Amino acid sequence: MTRTVAVPAPEASVSADDLTRVAVSTVIFSLRRRPADDAPVLVLPLVRRTRDPYEGLWALPGGWLDHRESLDAAARRTLAETTALAPSYLEQLYAFGAVDRSPSRVVSIVYWALLRADEVDASAADAPENVEWFAAASLPRLAFDHNEIVDYALWRLRNKVGYSRIAHGLLPDEFTLADLREVYEAILGRRLDPANFRRQVENSGTLIPTDHFRTGSHRPARLYRYNRDVELADRGPLDTH
Repeated sequence: MTRTVAVPAPEASVSADDLTRVAVSTVIFSLRRRPADDAPVLVLPLVRRTRDPYEGLWALPGGWLDHRESLDAAARRTLAETTALAPSYLEQLYAFGAVDRSPSRVVSIVYWALLRADEVDASAADAPENVEWFAAASLPRLAFDHNEIVDYALWRLRNKVGYSRIAHGLLPDEFTLADLREVYEAILGRRLDPANFRRQVENSGTLIPTDHFRTGSHRPARLYRYNRDVELADRGPLDTH
C-alpha cells in the first residue's frame, strides 16, 4: 500500500530562528610607526557597532553575503562600505561557525588583507567616523568572537611569513633590507639578527636589487624590489586571480 506523506511548505516549517545567515568579515593588517621609538607595529582597523548585539563594542569590518555575489566580491564590497579601504592583497582565512557565537545562527567567512601605510593614508579622508586603528597586540574586548578571529589571523600571518614573501604586501615597491627586516620583526614580535637576515633573504630568490640607493645620515642603503614572478602566497589550484 502506498503511503502519502504531506510535505509542509517551507514558510510553515522554517522559522526565523532556524535560518543560518552567512556574513563576511576581514582582518586588515598594516604597519604604523610607534611615536616613542619610530619602530613599526602591526595595526588593524575596527568598526564601532551602532546597534545590538554588542552595541558600542569594536568589531571587525564586514557585512552580510548577498546571494548574488561571490565571497571575494562580498569581502571587497563590505570593506569599502565599512572602512573605505581597498586592499590589493586579499585571501580567505577561515570559516567561523560556532553555534553560540551570535544570538542568531551566523557563519562568518573571514578574509585577511594587507595594506601599505601609504594606502591607509590615502583612504583616511573617506573613512567613516566609527572606524579606528588599533595595535594588534593590545586589542580591547571585541564583539562576538572577533578577538579569537584576530588571534587566528595573527598566527597564520606569523607562520606564513616564514615560507612566503607575504611581508612584501606591507612594503612600498622599493625598500631596503632594513625595511624588510623591520616588517618581519613587527609580524613576529621579536628582534632578528641583521647579518643572518640579510643572508637568508638574499639567498631566497624573492628579491631583485635595483640601481637605486637611499641616502641620509648613514651609509647609502641599496633599494630592492620583490620578484613579481614569485607570488605573495601560493593559494593552490583554486587561485585564479
